[in-house]
Amino acid sequence: MRKVLVALFFSFLIVAVSQAAPGGAVRCGKLVDVRAGRLLENQLISFDADGTITSVAPAGSSLPSGTIDLAKATCLPGLIDVHTHITGDPSHSGYAGLGISVPRSAVTGAKNARLTLMAGFTTVRNVGAAGYSDVAVRDGINAGEIPGPRMFVSGPPLGITGGHCDDNLLPSEYHHVAEGVADGPWAARAKVREVIKYGADVIKICASGGVLSKGDQPGTPQYTLEEMTAIAEEAHKLGRKVAAHAHGTQSIKDAIRAGIDSIEHSSLIDDEGIALAKQHGTYLVFDIYNDDYILQMGEKAGMLAESIEKEKKIGRLQRENFRKAFKAGAKIAFGTDSGVYPHGDNAKQFGKMVEWGMKPIDAIQAATINAADLIGVKAGAIEAGNFADIIAVDGNPLENAPVLENVKFVLKGGAVARNDFAAK
Repeated sequence: MRKVLVALFFSFLIVAVSQAAPGGAVRCGKLVDVRAGRLLENQLISFDADGTITSVAPAGSSLPSGTIDLAKATCLPGLIDVHTHITGDPSHSGYAGLGISVPRSAVTGAKNARLTLMAGFTTVRNVGAAGYSDVAVRDGINAGEIPGPRMFVSGPPLGITGGHCDDNLLPSEYHHVAEGVADGPWAARAKVREVIKYGADVIKICASGGVLSKGDQPGTPQYTLEEMTAIAEEAHKLGRKVAAHAHGTQSIKDAIRAGIDSIEHSSLIDDEGIALAKQHGTYLVFDIYNDDYILQMGEKAGMLAESIEKEKKIGRLQRENFRKAFKAGAKIAFGTDSGVYPHGDNAKQFGKMVEWGMKPIDAIQAATINAADLIGVKAGAIEAGNFADIIAVDGNPLENAPVLENVKFVLKGGAVARNDFAAK
């Protein structure tokens, strides 16, 4: 009798587990194989209850119960943007930003996280936010309290006194210093430890001056090679990668030599810098869409006049160097600097990447397998073992990259966030 009861118990347990873990499936009329750069016809993607892909295979004549049928759509992996500012907004530009509290930034971040996810970006790397507001947004998403992409966040960016990552808008009597400021190798190491303590997944630093900061120039070095080497060593020891804001030619090369993992903006990179990036396997991130927004809408958004003038001098050079770096074979990941322009418009950069030298598949790979490799996340390709992050569009993005600006279906980790096809 005891053996019968034990057998019945285990039979019930097996049934209960199978009922609790139904998983799901998506049928795609066409599926972009991002590794091979080709379209596959009539594919069935299956995933388990944990939101992990279990198989990808041709769909049969009958579909599993509950399958999401996208027979007329083209599916791709969820897109990845490795340079966002989720808690920022163009309306926070210039002096208007002084009136934005940290709690208000977190609320803005919750709004922008949803917009980003709805646009088909299921994973982002957020590189710079005041008061760990991006940590709060990430944690809210992970807890299921707010919708948004999978987030890897930096908290406050590290920089020198008076540099791009400081706040230079207030006069001296306020004695205001941004929370990420750290001068010298040991102070910089301590700041790495501090931001990790409070939740940073990645370390963001400012190696050179910038466009949207007051009183500096994009090409001017800020952090030294010695300081950046200390930061990279400390971060890597603690299991974090480092992203360096670096427009300037010398700063880019110093950051690569220091062991930084990705160069953000990369505007004034030269041939030597490109060669160094290839030698070290360093990713380059070129935010080549937002030049349009800054020059067309920056003044209305409240950007400083000096910032707009700096963008006029550097924007086209950045795009030309993007083309040069791509043709030379440097590793490029998709990053847009969202927050400089309105969130949700991230995919507008695909068209610019094609305009400046890439084929559509190259731009898509930058926002999928390359970006996933840089971040270190099981995403970026629709294959077994990766997160079930799937988007769908009308048309063929391998022929017309801008169709990615109109994503109609979003699945993140096996959960439907958007399905405009269901209304048809």
